Amino acid sequence: MDKMGEWKIRSVIYDCDGVLFDSLEANTRLYNDLCLLAGRAPLREEEMRYVHTHTMYESIHFLFGHEDRLEKKALELLRQVDLRKYIVYLKMEPHLRDTLNRLKEKEILRAINTNRTTSMKYIMERFDLRPYFEMVVTALDVKHPKPHPESIEKILQGFQLSREEVVFIGDSEVDHQTALTSGIQFIAYKNREIHTDIHIEDHLDVLSFINTNQ
Repeated sequence: MDKMGEWKIRSVIYDCDGVLFDSLEANTRLYNDLCLLAGRAPLREEEMRYVHTHTMYESIHFLFGHEDRLEKKALELLRQVDLRKYIVYLKMEPHLRDTLNRLKEKEILRAINTNRTTSMKYIMERFDLRPYFEMVVTALDVKHPKPHPESIEKILQGFQLSREEVVFIGDSEVDHQTALTSGIQFIAYKNREIHTDIHIEDHLDVLSFINTNQ
């Protein structure tokens, strides 16, 4: 992969959970409520890591799929849940809005690539994010969610950009694998355990490397 200073970036793609927002409390409350209503124990640590990076339906299967009856019950309970009650527990990451404004000023296209499903529209509305992103791709918009490259391909086609012109910012190995399978550049956000070339701890750090390429 090219060194950071040699990248010619025209678009920044963001994961949602763990990158745009600290969603730990929101996800924990949602899935623990489902566990309680379905009659199983609260989430274990490894289960929490899984639901953080996978689609809602993948997570339900992972948590309840060992028993068909239990999984069906969980899916029925999920249909009754008002996801908006959990969005209030999301915490926007520091300096995000300022960074997005400055990227917009530089005419850098912004997109979201997330394995969230129906809840994403509520998040966009609650945090007034629509003016900051030209494109949002959720697991509902593709046949194969991350780490499959379909979501990245959809963004590349929508923006009419080459792989070398975009960078994906994620916080999980699922995000990292998405970038690898798509052949695009990757930046790890607040996760030093991901084996990649570039790590950042603050959204403003993105501006530093964008500046070197304009």
